[in-house]
Amino acid sequence: EVQLVESGGALVQAGGSLRLSCVASGFAMADYAICWVRQAPGKEREVVTCIAGVSGSTYYAATLEGRFKISSDHAKNTAYLQMNELDSEDTAVYFCAAADLDTIDRIPPDDFDFWGQGTQVTVSS
Repeated sequence: EVQLVESGGALVQAGGSLRLSCVASGFAMADYAICWVRQAPGKEREVVTCIAGVSGSTYYAATLEGRFKISSDHAKNTAYLQMNELDSEDTAVYFCAAADLDTIDRIPPDDFDFWGQGTQVTVSS
């Protein structure tokens, strides 16, 4: 059974940091592009960042201004999202998603093969 399980979401003050984790089972993260996708209330899903399975190359949404960093540990079949300098605009449910694609730039949310259940990040101002 394929599963993606996120954790690490929390309530944090503006300016703070959080680290999200995504543990995969039933498939190898090394064979997929792994992305973090967020959805704020009343807004569309936004692909925040992705990491390619083989090359490890990364993609970041331009709006992040360098505050987030994605990484993965294939031995643990786990991906991470380090989020710094959080502000209220970052409040959203953060999903881990996997796509069997070679390109990681601007993957449409509908193109993902697997999704986690999401973890809530709330930034208080």
